[in-house]
Amino acid sequence: MRKSRYGNLDSIRAGSAGRHQFARWRQERLQKLMNKEYQDCVPSVAPDLSFLQHNRQEPSITWIGHSTFLIQMGGLNIVTDPVWARRMALQKRLAPPGVELSDMPSVDVVLVSHSHYDHLHFGSLRRLRGPKRLFVPAGLSRKLELRGFRQVQEMHWWEDISLHGVKFSFVPAQHWTRRNPWDMNNSHWGGWVMEIYGGPTIYFAGDSGYFRGFAEIGRRFDIDVALMPIGAYDPEWFMAAQHVSPEEALKAYLDLGADFFVPMHYGAFKLSDDTPKQALERLESERSRLGISRDKLFLLHHGETMRFTQSHVTDNEAKDGLDS
Repeated sequence: MRKSRYGNLDSIRAGSAGRHQFARWRQERLQKLMNKEYQDCVPSVAPDLSFLQHNRQEPSITWIGHSTFLIQMGGLNIVTDPVWARRMALQKRLAPPGVELSDMPSVDVVLVSHSHYDHLHFGSLRRLRGPKRLFVPAGLSRKLELRGFRQVQEMHWWEDISLHGVKFSFVPAQHWTRRNPWDMNNSHWGGWVMEIYGGPTIYFAGDSGYFRGFAEIGRRFDIDVALMPIGAYDPEWFMAAQHVSPEEALKAYLDLGADFFVPMHYGAFKLSDDTPKQALERLESERSRLGISRDKLFLLHHGETMRFTQSHVTDNEAKDGLDS
């Protein structure tokens, strides 16, 4: 078997649970899911398609669902972790994508955090219209090129590339990756920082357990908006090395020194034992405990757009402040 090529800071081995641990989780999950309530899913709003199709001036962030966003800045349409799939393994999607693939504008750049199926769906990527330059972690380009994608740029941690005035930096995360039994950690994982002169700096965390790298990212970048995962953390004895809990996500947000917090990686798929409602309840409880202003948390609905007009941040429903 091919030796793993990539690892984490501090030699944390995420995703390396043995058969006994996995069997324990499966048994506990069968018992827990019988009592889980999924009726309270993330609401959806009708996306402002006219704005999204024609906007080439105003920075904006639209949540498609899970870790998929449409980010507009510098005249570019940028998609993160493209997944429009209606199923993940045997589980149906909990809520439809906030913007359908057929309604997406032409895509200039696709950012991939890592190769797990809930972050990279080849069918979705293939159906996105536009030139689609792919910026991906080191080791992943071959998989994409074998499937016919030609404009692929691999990046190592702390490397960057600029396009149309937007600087894309690949930054560390604490995670792992695998798409089949033979490619464990044969490509890397990480997050992305997007910067543009005169506009917001946006940090997309991808997938990560809590680690000291958040503080280092915060030292290197002046982050305005942090797109942070809050789901797939339960059971924490099994998930902590690879997925932050809602409380750890807020701790990471403080480490980053970011202005606004946008939660993601919840509400679309049943990946672990937590529910969207539980994740949001724990997030709100910790926000209150830490004394973080409610205005700093921007709880997007599927299809909702966070817009940056001059010095103000708004959504497509509330034009003053952050009132999702």
